[in-house]
Amino acid sequence: MSLLLQITLFLGASLLLVPLLKRFGIATVLGYLFTGILLGPSVFNIASDPEAIQELAEFGVILLMFIIGLELRPQRLWQMRQSIFVMGSAQVAVTGLLLAILVFFSLQQQIAASLIIGFALALSSTAFVLQLLNEKQQLNSSYGQQSFSILLFQDIAAIPLIAIIPLLAGTESTHHGLAYFAAILATFSGLFLFSRYLMRPFFRFVAKTGAHELITAVGLFIVLAVVCLMDVLGISTTLGAFLTGVLLADSEFRHELEASIAPFKGLLLGLFFMTVGMTTQMSLLIDSPLFILGGALVLLLVKFISLTAIARYFKYSWQNSLLLATCLAQGGEFAFVVLQVALTEKVVAQAILEPITLMVTLSMVLTPVLYWFMTSQVIPRLNQDKTPEYDQIPDAHPALIIAGFGRVGQIIARVAYLQHLPYTAIDSNLDKVDFVRNYGGKVYYGDATQPDILRAAGIEHAKTFILAIDDIEDSMNVARHIRLNYPQLKLLVRARDRHHVHLLRDLGVEHIWRETYLSSLGMAYCALRDQGIAEEDAYKSIELFRSYDEKLLAQQQNIYTDEQKIYETHRNALAELEHLFENDAQVRESPTGVDLKRSLQNHHIDVTRNESN
Repeated sequence: MSLLLQITLFLGASLLLVPLLKRFGIATVLGYLFTGILLGPSVFNIASDPEAIQELAEFGVILLMFIIGLELRPQRLWQMRQSIFVMGSAQVAVTGLLLAILVFFSLQQQIAASLIIGFALALSSTAFVLQLLNEKQQLNSSYGQQSFSILLFQDIAAIPLIAIIPLLAGTESTHHGLAYFAAILATFSGLFLFSRYLMRPFFRFVAKTGAHELITAVGLFIVLAVVCLMDVLGISTTLGAFLTGVLLADSEFRHELEASIAPFKGLLLGLFFMTVGMTTQMSLLIDSPLFILGGALVLLLVKFISLTAIARYFKYSWQNSLLLATCLAQGGEFAFVVLQVALTEKVVAQAILEPITLMVTLSMVLTPVLYWFMTSQVIPRLNQDKTPEYDQIPDAHPALIIAGFGRVGQIIARVAYLQHLPYTAIDSNLDKVDFVRNYGGKVYYGDATQPDILRAAGIEHAKTFILAIDDIEDSMNVARHIRLNYPQLKLLVRARDRHHVHLLRDLGVEHIWRETYLSSLGMAYCALRDQGIAEEDAYKSIELFRSYDEKLLAQQQNIYTDEQKIYETHRNALAELEHLFENDAQVRESPTGVDLKRSLQNHHIDVTRNESN
C-alpha cells in the first residue's frame, strides 16, 4: 500500500472516529490511539505498514517542541531554572533508580540493561502530556507549568542517557560518547550565531517582499534544516527543534511563525499518536495479558507514587502533587528512542524490548483514564474532606463591607483603599483569598451566606454593603437576609444578568448594577466614534439605548417568568427604538435641529417619570 493511500486512510478514519469518541467524553489523544489500533495489524489490518509513515508522523512532535520553544523567551527559561533542574533531576533520578531496581529483580536483567531500561521508563511523553494539558486548558496552571518544566528536563536528560549507552556496552561509537557532547556544544553555539546574524535578517528580507506565504516556507525550512543537522550529528531532534524555537522567541516574526506552523503541527501530531497505536502489538497482550497489563500498571504506580512524594517534598499542595503525578506517570516516546539505541548497541535484547514497548504504549493509553478518575473522583473528595476553618474577622466595625472578592469586589476595594476608606472583604474561595493575600490584599476567608460571618464582619455597624458574589443563588440568599434583618443598610448589588435583576427587584433591592452592561456601552461608544460618528451623536445613541433598555427592564418586571411575553416586549421595544433612531437622524439633517443633548436629557426625564408611575 502506497504512503499516500495510508495517510489518506489515516486522515479519513480520524475524521470519523476521533469526533465520535470525543462526544462520549474520550480525550482526543486517546481517540487517535484507538484509531491507530483499529487500523493496525492487531485489529483490521487496513494499513499494515506503520513504519512507512512513522518517520513523517514524528515531525508532529518536532513541530510541537518548536512552537513550545517560540513561547519561551530565554529570560523565562532562566526564571524557570530551579523548577527545570531541581524538580526535573529529582524526578529522573528517583524514578529511574526505582524502576532500574525493579527491572533488575523482576526481569532478571543485567545491571547495564536495568539502568538503561529504568531511566528510559522514567521519561514521560512530552507530546502526550502537553496535548492533554492543552486540551484540558491546564497548561498555565501550577501543576501544568511544573509538568512542562520536568518534561523539558527529561528531553535534556535523554541526550546523556543515549550517549552513555555505548560506554555501558563497552563499545565506541561515532555517534555517541565523549565526542557527542562536543558536537552538541558546537551545534547549539552555531545555532545561536545563525539565529542572531543570519536567520532574523533573512526573515526581514522575505517579509519585505510582501509574499506572506513565504514566512510559512521559511519557518518550515528552518525547522527541517535543524532536524536534518541534528539527525546527522545523532543529537535529539526534538531538543534541537525546541532550542531553535527558543532562539526565535524574541523575534518580531514569532507570532507569524507560530500561526503558520500550528496547523501542520496538529495534523502530524495526530498522525504520530495513530502510528503509536498501530505499532501496539496486541498479540503480546493476548498471549501474556497479566504480564503486559501488570507491567503497565506497575510503571504507572511507581512513577505516580515517586512523583507525588517529590512534589510533596517541595511543598506542593496535595491537589497539585496528585495532578502532577497523574500527568507524568506514563512512559514516553523517548523510551522508544533510548531502547532502540540500546538494542542497536546490544545492551537490551529484542525479547525484552517488545513487551516493554507495549507496556509504555498501554501506560499512555491509560493516562487520560487516570486523569479523568483523578479530576472527577479523587480531587473533589479531597477538597470536600478538607474543610478549613473560616478566618476570625477582627472586630473593627468598618462602615463598608464587600462580600465577594472577584473582579467587581477587587475594583471597589482598590478604589476604597485609594480614598483611605476602611473596609472588610469576605470571600469563600480559599485559593483566591490566599492569592490576594500573597500580594498584600486585605480579604478574609468566610461564607457571606452565613449570618454568623456577617455579624462577625460588623454588619450591624456598617453603612454600606457591597454584594458582589458570583453565584446567583448565594447572592439572592444574602440579599434576602439583609433586606429582612437590616432594612436600613444600604445594599449595592452586582447582578449577573437581566433575570438576576428581576429577582433582586422582587426583594425590593433598589441599587443594582448589571455585570458587563456599562463596560459594553462604553465599548460601543468608542466603536461609534472610531467609525466616524460625531461625539454628540454617539453620546445620544448610547444614552438613548440605555434609557430604552432601562424602560424595557421595568416593563418586563412583572412578566419575566413568561418567555413568550418577554420575546414580544423585546421585539416591540426594538421596533420602537429603531423608529426613534430614524426620527433622530431626520432631526439631525433638518436645518431646524434641536440641541441633541438637551433633547436626550428631557427624554430621559420623561422615561424616569413613566417608570415611577
